[in-house]
Amino acid sequence: MVAFEVFDKRMTPLAKAPAVKIQKRGVISLNRAAHELIDSPETVELLFDAQRSVMALRPADDTSPHAYGVRTGSTKGPGQAMVSATAFTQHYGIDTTVTRRWRPFVEDGMLCIDLTQTGTVIEGNRAKNRTPSTPDAGTDPHASDATPSATQDADTSPDAEDTAAAEED
Repeated sequence: MVAFEVFDKRMTPLAKAPAVKIQKRGVISLNRAAHELIDSPETVELLFDAQRSVMALRPADDTSPHAYGVRTGSTKGPGQAMVSATAFTQHYGIDTTVTRRWRPFVEDGMLCIDLTQTGTVIEGNRAKNRTPSTPDAGTDPHASDATPSATQDADTSPDAEDTAAAEED
């Protein structure tokens, strides 16, 4: 019997719906619609309301001492925008063990994310294609015969993933 998976439409964001992701290692990414909600700034300040567990990105002048640069992936106009926020997420204890997506809202000119909402877990292709780790030699009598699979994609190796994530930061 073939193992079917039920399609969950929440896993695929609508192209025009604003979305903010907090990726593993603390990179914040905004789709075009979310970036445009705050007029597509080139720099932002990161804010956190501890009482409400709401984080915010506020457009800032690039001379602000607290400004973070917003990187866009396209020279043809704003597409996905990213902010390296590892120190911010660590300081406020924001979970970055998995990538999550939220629908943001605007408050006082700031793009806000309500962290009391769980957010949709995003599982990228790298995680889906990962091969199980080799069992301990003490538990598998064939472990000494085990060799890496010739078909294992280089992009799924831990080193390649760490390199790709470092490039995102």
